[in-house]
Amino acid sequence: MRVTILQRDIVWAAPEQNIERANQAIDRNPGADLYVLPEMFSTGFCVAPEGVAESLDSPTLQWMRRKAAQTSAAIAGSVAVTDGEHYYNRFYFVKPSGSVEWYDKRHLFTYGGEHLRYTAGTERKIVEWCGVRILLEVCYDLRFPVWARNRGDYDMILYVASWPTPRVAAWSSLLVARAIENQCYVAGVNRVGSDPACQYSGGSVIIDPYGRVLASCADNTECEATAEVDMTVLDEFRQKFPVLNDAEDFDLINE
Repeated sequence: MRVTILQRDIVWAAPEQNIERANQAIDRNPGADLYVLPEMFSTGFCVAPEGVAESLDSPTLQWMRRKAAQTSAAIAGSVAVTDGEHYYNRFYFVKPSGSVEWYDKRHLFTYGGEHLRYTAGTERKIVEWCGVRILLEVCYDLRFPVWARNRGDYDMILYVASWPTPRVAAWSSLLVARAIENQCYVAGVNRVGSDPACQYSGGSVIIDPYGRVLASCADNTECEATAEVDMTVLDEFRQKFPVLNDAEDFDLINE
């Protein structure tokens, strides 16, 4: 599976501009099976969603469907949405057929006040695409390894983020840790630029199960990077060095 990560400078609360720029970036990088955009790629990371969060059939989601069909690739990225009486930081995974799967961010960023207006998700979500089982995670989820623990049920993790520059060293280190400890591929897609609260420097990467960086984006610039997820390599590594067989057996219980 050929994966392209799209590190973007997001225009604050301007979905039309952000969609058009994402559209152009995908067109510059044809041939991928999966394109991954950052957290809240259409608006920027808005902790006050009133007037910014999008409907369930928003122009952003409609574009993702059209672009997936046009490119015969999956399009992934998170969007601030309003669903009934609740707001969610929703990670959409859209396939060329038009089918949409999603994951609602579990670990809301309390330090920034995200928990005050958004509702946390409760479901751990794995999607399958091109023979690869993919766990969907959003930004702050990266700091909670139990939530991402591989139970032998996935092959890759996608992290989409708005991870600020002062803490970017943690971002880079934890992405490698998640790949090594879960014996899987990891793609982490962060934004660049600034919003009313923070500066962002990127650090978007694709990492193999050994913890090696396969592809990366330059810091502080809009950039795209592409790498292959090779299931033969992963399967052979897991058979040769079956770390996951020795992991503790436990269940997560939501109180």
